[in-house]
Amino acid sequence: MLNKVILMGRLTKDVEVRQTGSGTAVANFTLAVNKSFKREGGPDADFISCIVWAKTAETMEKYTSKGRQIVVEGRIETSNYEKDGQRIYKTDVVVDRFHFADSKEAQKEVKGSVGDWHPVDDDNEELPF
Repeated sequence: MLNKVILMGRLTKDVEVRQTGSGTAVANFTLAVNKSFKREGGPDADFISCIVWAKTAETMEKYTSKGRQIVVEGRIETSNYEKDGQRIYKTDVVVDRFHFADSKEAQKEVKGSVGDWHPVDDDNEELPF
């Protein structure tokens, strides 16, 4: 079975890292992905919920910002929970790595370029998967 996602879009806000109880870095962010076609009066983009872990989360926080165009590679993860008696379903892209997709001019504005792909440190025993 294969569960792989590659998306290109713009960050809707700055990535903010928080720490889990065990000290692992994690960040949630939303990626605005342009639609290839638009219904009249409909939105121009889909807003995709993403989660990123460990060193990749820290790298994203340090080197990306709102409006920055990136490519993410990862997998779809679904979950559900109950709130006020209703079942809530959630779908996220768990990001394994990311790539800057801006023009060279936009990339020059970022201090300390970190190169291309940024893999997750999956040797971390504290990750929940």
